[in-house]
Amino acid sequence: MPPKSATNAERTRERILQATERLFLEHGFDGTSLRLITAAAGVNLGAVNYHFGSKDALFEAMLARRLDPLHAARLALLDEYQAAGQAPLSCEQLLAALFKPALALAREASPHCDFLRLLGRAYVDPSPVLRKLLAERYAPAIARFKDAFAEALPQLSRQELSWRLHFMMGALAYTLAGADAWRLIAAIQPEAERDDELLLRRLTPFLLAGLQAPAPLLDDESRTTPHRAASPEESR
Repeated sequence: MPPKSATNAERTRERILQATERLFLEHGFDGTSLRLITAAAGVNLGAVNYHFGSKDALFEAMLARRLDPLHAARLALLDEYQAAGQAPLSCEQLLAALFKPALALAREASPHCDFLRLLGRAYVDPSPVLRKLLAERYAPAIARFKDAFAEALPQLSRQELSWRLHFMMGALAYTLAGADAWRLIAAIQPEAERDDELLLRRLTPFLLAGLQAPAPLLDDESRTTPHRAASPEESR
């Protein structure tokens, strides 16, 4: 929430962003209309146009204020690991560089933001507009991590690595975006209805096993690898 000293314009802008976050978690990009946003924020369409100009620009601002700090923290931790002198980094370190900043930001987020669910929803949302936005904005960070994983897994071809990262990000995004994993944790550990760290600690060995598994033997790579749209790690 903005401080009490914030101007009316700043408070209006914040209400619009908070309403957009809540509706995006519930309906996704395509299902969240400007009409829904203005009703939830208690503003008129002119206020949205004044502060953001368009629905696409509004969603970019909504995601950027959450994901820009995440990608900056991930790259800072990657730099720290690489500066320590170990080359190449291990898959465990790379997953830590992906997960630790997400956990830290989830704990720091305002009560109005379910950060990890927002992150997962952004990754799995099928809207081409949203995928293009994320791909263009975070391309340098994506490339750094993809190169680091290639160094950590030199036995894999670039194509096989792309598939592994695609599957890895798909498992991560589905787990964060949905409610099933959180309900499972609550059933296993009722006293902690929401334990983000426990969730990612359980997910990490599963992802490591998939990343480090021997490459499959394929008789015809071109036949067994059909043409496809850009995978998550390539499009984010």
